[in-house]
Amino acid sequence: MTQAVGEVWLEEPKLLALVQAMFATAGSNPHECEIVSRHLIEANLRGHDSHGIGMIPAYLGNALKGEMKLNHHPRLVLDQGNMLIFDGELGLGQTNATEVIDQAIARAQSTGSCIMALRNSHHIGRIGHWSEQCAARGMVSLHFVNVVSKPSVAPYHGLAARLGTNPVSIGIPRQDGPPVIVDFATSELAVGKIRVAYNKGVPVQPGALIDGQGEPTTNPAALFEEPYGALTSFGAHKGWALAFACEALAAALSGGKTQSGPKSRDAIINSMFSIVVSPDKMGTTDSYFSELEAFIRWVQLPPEGRDATVQLPGDPERAKRADRLKRGIPVDETTWNQLLDIGVAVGMSREAMLAIAHPHQAPLA
Repeated sequence: MTQAVGEVWLEEPKLLALVQAMFATAGSNPHECEIVSRHLIEANLRGHDSHGIGMIPAYLGNALKGEMKLNHHPRLVLDQGNMLIFDGELGLGQTNATEVIDQAIARAQSTGSCIMALRNSHHIGRIGHWSEQCAARGMVSLHFVNVVSKPSVAPYHGLAARLGTNPVSIGIPRQDGPPVIVDFATSELAVGKIRVAYNKGVPVQPGALIDGQGEPTTNPAALFEEPYGALTSFGAHKGWALAFACEALAAALSGGKTQSGPKSRDAIINSMFSIVVSPDKMGTTDSYFSELEAFIRWVQLPPEGRDATVQLPGDPERAKRADRLKRGIPVDETTWNQLLDIGVAVGMSREAMLAIAHPHQAPLA
């Protein structure tokens, strides 16, 4: 395992300006720059560094190689009332997903529900973001995603990587509180979290990885250095079953590509199957909100005479966000240098990037 590295700390507004400048230099229009920069930095703010600015070297590297399209809009393939299918055609995933989720929400507001599939998009980032987009408009939503890239996850009882991390997210809006956002990879950890550990030179938790011989390991190099190992499914057979469902729903059912062989190109391809539902159109709004809050009060009620704090899905991310807005966003030095390198590759100077970002060597507060 490599030696642990240091980190820099960045203020959210300055990091936002840097990412916008990088994508603008690469060729994204102002609208796309705004969408992708806010999405990536929001992932960092919420503690999901795996899906934050550390993805930029892969994104812009693929754009330079023609493996990801900037300023590209998803193509409508099917419109059957409350059923929509779009083809992302390797467009920047955050642009693709923002547009198709907006259309799914509008259709659900009109008809009560919408089944929407986005196939063959470049990486669409943190899936919980799309649940949040729906919840902000009062919509309940479910999202199943598959990943076509270098296989990284072994099936249950498997000894080699055969599929991607295949995340699932569910958005549950509330009337007088923040939404409940369920968002997880079907692997024990996301690939990006292993990448972060690898870049930092630190081990991962036991049980998340097997090495090239199929033996348990905590060394993140197992995913990035030969002989390659694999991530394990979360919850043994349960995570594997959900991952299988993601391949069937997000890819096969939508007309997209499944992970059916080794890596064949540099693009990171996502397909997503979403169900968006309007409680208002169902006529259950009053009971939905009242029963949801009754359940929340019950699960958070501590036993008499004892202290207990039950967090809802999404609560840890909100706490992390408040902390990082105050103290800054930490980025390990390996990832930071990779970010500067790809900025130079698209046409920026390191001096210009450092002037925009103004990194600190310690937390801001």
